[in-house]
Amino acid sequence: MKPEIYNQSTFLIIKTAYLYYLKGLAQNQIASKLNISVPTVSRLLKKAKEDKIIEFIIKDPYIKYIEMEEKIKNKFKLKDVIIASSPHIDLDSYEETKRIVGLEGARYIERMIREKDVLGITWGSTIANLIYFLNPFQKTNASFVTLHGSIANCSDELDVRPLVSRMAMAFGGKQYTLLTEGLMSSNDIVNSIKKEKNAREVFEMFEKVTIAVNGIGAFYPELKSILAISNYLTPLELKKLKNENVVGDICLRFFNLEGKECETKLRDRTIAINFEQFKKIKTKICVVAGSLKTHAVLAALKGDLIDVLITDFSLADSILKAIDI
Repeated sequence: MKPEIYNQSTFLIIKTAYLYYLKGLAQNQIASKLNISVPTVSRLLKKAKEDKIIEFIIKDPYIKYIEMEEKIKNKFKLKDVIIASSPHIDLDSYEETKRIVGLEGARYIERMIREKDVLGITWGSTIANLIYFLNPFQKTNASFVTLHGSIANCSDELDVRPLVSRMAMAFGGKQYTLLTEGLMSSNDIVNSIKKEKNAREVFEMFEKVTIAVNGIGAFYPELKSILAISNYLTPLELKKLKNENVVGDICLRFFNLEGKECETKLRDRTIAINFEQFKKIKTKICVVAGSLKTHAVLAALKGDLIDVLITDFSLADSILKAIDI
């Protein structure tokens, strides 16, 4: 007996695929309409793919996002890379780029966060965008902690305290906030503050942080970090950082081209999680936008300061070109 007699009608396969993919009918609706079983509908759809009656295509430039993500992820052995995209984005608008990166960051955290997680948060404009997009109806019994002191004297809008407060409110979690400024005039003052009840409680929480959500400031090739262009640092302090080949900042900690902390007196005058504590956090989610931050992000990747990178096409492309992949 010829094997063709066991084959399903080609027309039936086409009709099933048409109703499912183009008309949007559910499989049980198709089964009823064509007088066949739901398992048969499933088999016909599978056959349509096998016989290339239907084909799935991710159009350019979207497929390139996936290829770039895989290259960066494999090169730096990251847990995840997400490259934000939007068919409506104005590529000349840095603010819009930060918005879509922030949106991807918000959705990623909503997928990742679990009960009893402790999230450490830093200051930043992209982080502010991320928090804006959080779903206020997704409640979880998590805790949220500032990873450093305040920079309200530089930017009240981007300060870590209101950002942590808003994130804790969105998730209905508990917040732990440092009430002091981020940079003190001496190490003695820092040590004194650490003994106070509020600071002691927050510093103890640093050891419990399971997820860090942070941005990156850029100091190279141009001074773009708010910490560099505000009154946070004096000209002399900036000069000393340049002598240490500063390239970027995370959590008010300054690092060089190798991703190592710059050894200046600023380190001992800063109210923040220390560099080694930060590196030990299980999942460090870096949410960053703009090719101007290429060198800073590369340095952070080299220094194992990033586990998950959420960024935009221009920065991802610039990173790959810099490492010649």
